[in-house]
Amino acid sequence: MTIDLKGRVAIVTGAGGGLGRSHALALARYGAKVVVNDLQPAACEAVAAEITAAGGQALPWACSVTDRPGVFAMVEGVIAHWGQIDILVNNAGILRDRTFAKMDLEDFELVLDVHLMGSVNLTKAAWDHMREQGYGRVIFTTSSSGLYGNFGQSNYGAAKMALVGLMQTLALEGRKFDIRVNCLAPSAATQMTEGLYSDDDLKGLSTDLVSPGVVALASENAPTRTILLAGAGAFEQAHISMTQGIHLGAVADAADRIEDQWERISDRASEQVPASGAAQYTHEVNHPDRAREGALNAA
Repeated sequence: MTIDLKGRVAIVTGAGGGLGRSHALALARYGAKVVVNDLQPAACEAVAAEITAAGGQALPWACSVTDRPGVFAMVEGVIAHWGQIDILVNNAGILRDRTFAKMDLEDFELVLDVHLMGSVNLTKAAWDHMREQGYGRVIFTTSSSGLYGNFGQSNYGAAKMALVGLMQTLALEGRKFDIRVNCLAPSAATQMTEGLYSDDDLKGLSTDLVSPGVVALASENAPTRTILLAGAGAFEQAHISMTQGIHLGAVADAADRIEDQWERISDRASEQVPASGAAQYTHEVNHPDRAREGALNAA
């Protein structure tokens, strides 16, 4: 194994079972000291015991990621116990699936609170520490439901896509401190997927086949601003891209021209992945169509 996490300390939320348990065990196998966080104390202790029995080091810590004072206390406690925090795996999550027409807004808010604000709480609690030590690896758990949509999961999809936006900005802000921030979009059979898919659909979707992606994103040579998709032993990358589009300028019939030119606007032949949000503005101000128009006018 070329990846070596010895001397690194990781916090994995929702680690009492499913994907979180697999992530915690995988990080420990590569040498990391692992904080096993979950809502249920018994689940934390059981996974921590598995890690210890295999020769690793683990610290169980039960608290909800929505309990901001509790999360900050955990981070402070881990630093007091092991002196550092290097890796955050924001994995904790819940489902409250219904169509948007039938969904209670309380369930919409709850899913946002756990997935989005839970990730924000932990990352904010450890952010200054990572900046001061000049090192950090932060992993958010996004989903194909956020990237591409999924019927009956408007709350979940909104939360998961919000994490991509959070990742994009934190990767920029953390770059000079060697804090690398990425997203993982897993496909796995867990308690959260029970009843959603058939047994045949879930065959081969072991959580253990996803966790190598977490180890790679937690490593010293990890990328940043990457959306890694993982499932059934396969790994892919998703991108938020921008097409070349068209330039219309200040014309009275711009809306009509947009309608007439959807095909060209959506042409992906020369699409790009902007380096930041400001790149959209730069592209629009310096659009190739403007340069061609200027050359024609000059001629």
